[in-house]
Amino acid sequence: MNIQITSRKFRAKDSLKSYINQNLRSLEKLNDQILDVDVILSFTHTKDSIKTVEINAQIPGKLLSVTSSTEDFKRSIVEARNKLERQLRKEKTKKLSKIR
Repeated sequence: MNIQITSRKFRAKDSLKSYINQNLRSLEKLNDQILDVDVILSFTHTKDSIKTVEINAQIPGKLLSVTSSTEDFKRSIVEARNKLERQLRKEKTKKLSKIR
């Protein structure tokens, strides 16, 4: 699984990048056919400073995409990973039901 991290309008710290890698590596346990994962981090300057994380995961035949926005990057990453985990489980059950 290749993980590519892109940050828009700011420079992401190495600690945040390693946190993302660590968090997304756990998805390999659910589906070992994940080819590429693109993580896009963006920061909106408003009163509340909204941090948005978009994760695009490519599996054979499909592109799964999730987005999460909160006031903290780590919370956004966890929420987006949970959403992606649900989508991966759904795809896995669909695949297994077609086999049966």
